[in-house]
Amino acid sequence: MRVWIIFLLCLAGHAMAAPAVEDAIMEELVTEEPVAEEVEVGANPVQIEIGEFDEAIEVVEEEEEVFTENPCLEHHCKKGKVCEVDESNTPMCVCQDPSSCAPAEGDFEHVCGTDNKTYDSSCHFFATKCALEGTKKGHKLHLDYIGPCKYIETCLDSELSEFPLRMRDWLKNVLVTLFERDEDNNLLTEKQMLRVKKIFENEKRLQAGEHSLDLLAHDFEKNYNMYIFPVHWQFGQLDQHPVDGYLTHTELSPLRAPLIPMEHCTTRFFEECDADKDKYIALEEWANCFGIKEQDVDKDLII
Repeated sequence: MRVWIIFLLCLAGHAMAAPAVEDAIMEELVTEEPVAEEVEVGANPVQIEIGEFDEAIEVVEEEEEVFTENPCLEHHCKKGKVCEVDESNTPMCVCQDPSSCAPAEGDFEHVCGTDNKTYDSSCHFFATKCALEGTKKGHKLHLDYIGPCKYIETCLDSELSEFPLRMRDWLKNVLVTLFERDEDNNLLTEKQMLRVKKIFENEKRLQAGEHSLDLLAHDFEKNYNMYIFPVHWQFGQLDQHPVDGYLTHTELSPLRAPLIPMEHCTTRFFEECDADKDKYIALEEWANCFGIKEQDVDKDLII
């Protein structure tokens, strides 16, 4: 796993290529540097730095003792909890006191919860959520988006229909960008490199010169095929805790939290992706949201 925020700068020329109004919207996506927060995922330039969104793993650091090893050194706690030892020196996770969180250095550290409340930082948010564990309010509380809470415009039907097209085009550009910059062959696996290389070559060919009508018809199908792998790839990057073929609200957070303040259709898009309203987005639902045909859905592509 690597830190991907550096790639935000290179997306300024690629982000969600679409009509002029779409370009203007998505240009904001790549020019604002998101603040780190929740679920651990893979390589995606817009997603938050790994670890900051991780609710599942957090190593609590303590000073090493010369003779007695602190059991908390190897004990992992969820985000919002810290490790303490009981009378028998057994490590246990307890909710962190929000007052122990470092004060925010600016608005960029603030986050908005689904309770429409602004929290000083992700630390304050997760500590608060931990204190509400076991309650109805705590069950419904999730991180909504990065930055202070603000008014989000209503997403119109016409806008929603255009959103997945820009998203899938942007995902393709993300992979092409990673391919172009993966000099050390450590951003993509060997199999991913082979697939993205083909997308990269087709992209360059489609951009070059004039085409006959027959070739344009062929190119239309080629263009669609270029989206199949990026859509599967993004699903695999998000499906991490656990890897079960379903995306939860928490697993979606690294992608949706930075997008919501800049793309007002983000929340409605992901809500409608959950076609059966069971609070989980299956691969088939995800692919359908991005306009991928049922016969092109392939679980092997997300591994």
